[in-house]
Amino acid sequence: MILDIFFPNRCIHCNQIIDGDLLVCNLCFEQIHFTHFNFFEENYIKEKCKLLFPIENAFALMKFEKENLSRKIIHELKYKSREKAGKILAEWTAERLDFKKEKPDLLVSVPLHPKKLKERGYNQLHLFTETLSRFYGIPFSHNLIKRNHYSKAQALKDKQHRLETQNIFSITENITDKHILLIDDVFTTGNTLASIAWEILKAGNNKVSVLVMAMDE
Repeated sequence: MILDIFFPNRCIHCNQIIDGDLLVCNLCFEQIHFTHFNFFEENYIKEKCKLLFPIENAFALMKFEKENLSRKIIHELKYKSREKAGKILAEWTAERLDFKKEKPDLLVSVPLHPKKLKERGYNQLHLFTETLSRFYGIPFSHNLIKRNHYSKAQALKDKQHRLETQNIFSITENITDKHILLIDDVFTTGNTLASIAWEILKAGNNKVSVLVMAMDE
């Protein structure tokens, strides 16, 4: 109560005081550019992934445009210690993503290298994934995929370095005959997801779909 009085939660966009379980006020929420993708139909993410690996379905929650609110939300989640933003983003996703009767078998988030995890203190995808797991009743694994090399944030890499994704990831356990939903924060080139997807596909008779918080067109 005392913290709420002296340090009230504020909208990350307009700085208006809002409820403690919110990220933005109602007016600013209207400025978020949601994609309105259908998970089972052709869309931008699915078309991009098709060029890189065999994909079943794909969904992006928001558009990651320059200077827009979704970019600020992701930045708060990743770099401003707003881990709870992951739960809010998952709730927004659950309101818009319907798996119907074809739910994936397992939710798998893109891992951080242990050094990066120690630096940040949390993986920005974990709470998001766990919240979706509870909502949809789909199990999750934070340990199926291992990141083998420490690297700079994707946004800080030049184009050449973004393409250098060979042997970055490996599978930590046997998995076969599963439909895996890969989860990441922002879709840029798709190379990170492709690197993980091929490891999963090589491991057995598996299928891969993709879910991202935002897509960078």
